[in-house]
Amino acid sequence: MSATVPGPQGSGAGAPALVISGLGKRYGGVQAVDGISLELGPNERIGVIGPNGAGKTTLFKMIAGDVAPTTGTVELFGNDVTRTGTARRARMGVGRTFQVSNLFRDMSVIDNVRVAARGGSSKARIFWWPQLPTDDVSQRAGEALESVGLIDRRDDQVSDLSHGEQRQLEIAMALASEPKLLLLDEPAAGLSAAERTTLRQLIEELPRTLPILLIEHDMTLALGLTDRVMCMENGRHVVTGTPDEVREHETVKEIYLGRRDKK
Repeated sequence: MSATVPGPQGSGAGAPALVISGLGKRYGGVQAVDGISLELGPNERIGVIGPNGAGKTTLFKMIAGDVAPTTGTVELFGNDVTRTGTARRARMGVGRTFQVSNLFRDMSVIDNVRVAARGGSSKARIFWWPQLPTDDVSQRAGEALESVGLIDRRDDQVSDLSHGEQRQLEIAMALASEPKLLLLDEPAAGLSAAERTTLRQLIEELPRTLPILLIEHDMTLALGLTDRVMCMENGRHVVTGTPDEVREHETVKEIYLGRRDKK
């Protein structure tokens, strides 16, 4: 599995890749997310963990632009995008994967990545040009597949891939868009132990110049892949710190283990 990824990446020196301030979302009488603030540096990897119902997915959707926040702001690369939609955020350099696979199952592996690569290019709205195997879009698609270890499956139909391989393909599609920021929404959901190992290696080998925000239910995976971790519960912030600090935090232990260690 190669770490080579197509195109320039990273948010560049200076401004943080992502800043969220006081972000909240209310659905009627339910406060799904309550006043979350976080800053992601240009070369940083941050994990967001928490039990089911913690508000992780709602937070992710507000960052990606799927859901408008009730309170607070979202900044990408120094620009306020709080009321900006997903398409605009994608053009600004946000690449993402989805908690539930979002693939063209009846198309080939390479064509799925070509669609993603083309969507992030100047040819996104031009549908009548032939897709040549030697053009820049096809080249970026091939490099993205190489980076996730799927180049040998390029001509296979997506429906023939295992669940783990489909997760790898989703990351390849995100990389083909040449992101400046990568959002991963529970990429390990539904994976076997062996598939999780492959996924972890894949993410570890991505360039450190590409900032990553990882939303993950699997505490072990999140703590092993990130520089800092934020734990949420019931829509609220619990603690943010290094993986070791979060691992030893008493409230985090109680959330995940259902008890506090006895002294």
